[in-house]
Amino acid sequence: MGKKVTIRDIASMAGVSVTTVSQVLNGKGKRFSKSTREKILKLRDQYQYVPDFHARSLIMKENINTIGVLVPNVSEPFFGTFVEGVQQVAREEKLIPLIFSANRDPKLEKEYLEQMVERSIDGLIIASARMTTEMINQALIRRDIPYILFDRNYDQEGARVQTDDYHGGQLAAKHLVDLGHQKFLFLGVNNITENFKQRLAGFKDVLEENGRQFDEDKDVLRTDLSRLGGYHAAKAVAQSGATAVFTANDDVAMGLLRGLRELNIRVPEDISVIGYDDIALDEYVYPRLTTIHQPIFDLGIGATKILLDRINNNNDHEKVEKFPVRLVKRESTAPYHMV
Repeated sequence: MGKKVTIRDIASMAGVSVTTVSQVLNGKGKRFSKSTREKILKLRDQYQYVPDFHARSLIMKENINTIGVLVPNVSEPFFGTFVEGVQQVAREEKLIPLIFSANRDPKLEKEYLEQMVERSIDGLIIASARMTTEMINQALIRRDIPYILFDRNYDQEGARVQTDDYHGGQLAAKHLVDLGHQKFLFLGVNNITENFKQRLAGFKDVLEENGRQFDEDKDVLRTDLSRLGGYHAAKAVAQSGATAVFTANDDVAMGLLRGLRELNIRVPEDISVIGYDDIALDEYVYPRLTTIHQPIFDLGIGATKILLDRINNNNDHEKVEKFPVRLVKRESTAPYHMV
């Protein structure tokens, strides 16, 4: 057969009812004769029959939830690890996760959101700085689909998981101050979102509390949120005169490390570099990257558990679950030595 074989096709070829085929294939056909069972199983193998997921759910009356996960770019280590956390809960709770990676394209985000709604999913996990609560609710209008926000949704309403980015910025600044640095730089991003604003605010406040000067007009550089962005910013960082730089995330920091090395600027001897996220690659760059650790895997677990609670218990209260951050010291930062 050229087309996909259905359970009706198997039943017709075997000369039995659809119910009989369903029960035999699901191990509940002991009341049927051995020859009938063997005939059905042989046809299944011959035509490589695979049950239709939705039809099987209806026949077996199984409550199998499908959830949609919308992230900016699943190829980024941060979001890849987050999705791993989602998948762990999905396996344990027999959820079917549909992962959509929008490549940081607002139009694609909206299109994927609409596609997930059309597929009658039971809930959504949304990581998007561009999609407002109004946009999300408009897409879900007249559809009672629970959702939870993640990552950059400080100024949105609704249940969400997030870390304390302000405290992360404080930890980065305190570490560099304790190392004796006097001139600092924040390597941020072109499209700054609330989580990066919080990191910068915490960083700046601790510097000022410790008598260090920090002028946002002069001491903040912006680049693309990527390794290439960090790489392209290396020359400007080198020319800034800063002895310590705090980057928007680890990807930017890694690109910066390479760019500085090509400019013959030593890290950490000439300049200290600290990142943010603590992705797995931090242990494998040279020098190993000092960073602010976010429990990314746990964020994925937490988001999925909150969403599952909303699905199963019709729990629509605005729950915000915060996860701690901490400093991880490695070799990319060192005490300041006056030249």
